[in-house]
Amino acid sequence: MSTVAFHTLGCKVNHYETEAIWQLFKDDGYDRVDFETNADVYVINTCTVTNTGDKKSRQVIRRAIRRNPDAVICVTGCYAQTSPAEIMDIPGVDIVVGTQDRHKMLPYIEEFKTARQPINGVTNIMKNRTYEELDVPYFTDRTRASLKIQEGCNNFCTFCIIPWARGLMRSRDPKEVVRQASQLVDAGYQEIVLTGIHTGGYGEDLKNYNLAQLLRDLEQIEGLKRIRISSIEASQLTDEVIDVIDQSEKVVRHLHIPLQSGSDTVLKRMRRKYTMAHFSERLQKLHAIMPGLAVTSDVIVGFPGETEEEFMETYRFIESHKFSELHVFPYSMRTGTPAARMTDQIDEDIKNNRVHQLISLSDQLAKEYASKFEGEVLEVIPEEKGSADGQLIGYTDNYLKVQFEGSETLIGELVKVKITEAGYPVNHGQFVKVMPKVQTVAAAGR
Repeated sequence: MSTVAFHTLGCKVNHYETEAIWQLFKDDGYDRVDFETNADVYVINTCTVTNTGDKKSRQVIRRAIRRNPDAVICVTGCYAQTSPAEIMDIPGVDIVVGTQDRHKMLPYIEEFKTARQPINGVTNIMKNRTYEELDVPYFTDRTRASLKIQEGCNNFCTFCIIPWARGLMRSRDPKEVVRQASQLVDAGYQEIVLTGIHTGGYGEDLKNYNLAQLLRDLEQIEGLKRIRISSIEASQLTDEVIDVIDQSEKVVRHLHIPLQSGSDTVLKRMRRKYTMAHFSERLQKLHAIMPGLAVTSDVIVGFPGETEEEFMETYRFIESHKFSELHVFPYSMRTGTPAARMTDQIDEDIKNNRVHQLISLSDQLAKEYASKFEGEVLEVIPEEKGSADGQLIGYTDNYLKVQFEGSETLIGELVKVKITEAGYPVNHGQFVKVMPKVQTVAAAGR
């Protein structure tokens, strides 16, 4: 039996797609082995969001070639899409496929075995207007299932290479999304995370169908307990979407809304499509319908030309709007983007200083947010064993990480836990009870 090993760099979407590619190999009779062992085929799913992403991808490719020089080396993903020639130049790379046509990987492997000629299967992503169906009926190691609903992005922010790696916005067929969501619930998942390259843009390219409608349709799935949106832009939080969230029993009290900067002048240079006034107004509306809502966000500091005053605008905005946690990134020049050509790049020391200021603010806000729930009973889905024996770790609907005592049989179940000691990054809790699973009609009719 042939063996395949995978290595995934980058974002959640890449991890999702690796699972999908594995399904193709599995259906073809392959066995999956660890990347650090000897395999017949190595698949490296690359990232290109930063120059460092490219570099790390090259290192992993070389590692696979060294591990087994006779193996077939397949490189896919974003770096493969934007720089196929660069990857083909690495001696030992056999097949390059970008961020589309992944189903051609297996035929390419067969073709390579006979012809022994490297294959560049990368095509122009900008011409692609349809969503590529990749099925993931279940995940090897998760209690939360990701469900990819769209591909690509039309925004062209000045710091970002992703539209060139992923192409323009394409939504997945709603019937397919609902079908796969039902399949995941049947496989035992109670939480589904809607994911994509620009998730909140779902439906912008569809007629008479949008994200709000998709959420309504997913709401109807029996046995699905939680719907989480991996990321959504402030501009995509329309009144209709907010209304659906308000009516929903399943959309969780946690939204990840990328801020990037809290200064209108910086946002303009980034070519982001909102103002701070609009962002603030959307947040107020959300907090009004969902008391206890957790809002997490991404921030880039040290964007070209960012003055001390612009940075402080960001700091004050975050402080006053009480985000529950931030992912803070120092601006990193990405070759090929307009921002990398801007002349007023910020000194690394200034960037690092600003990063540290925001991280300590984030820690403080995260502790404040968690402390509101001390003594409360929340619903948790345990995901893994904790640091000590007999401990489990899982997440509440509002994305608090909780450790509590419980048996391993509870992993993947929905349980009630009382928060005994709030903290960050981990809260401590006490198990209360298991929530009953929804009885399906078949079970009830026996």
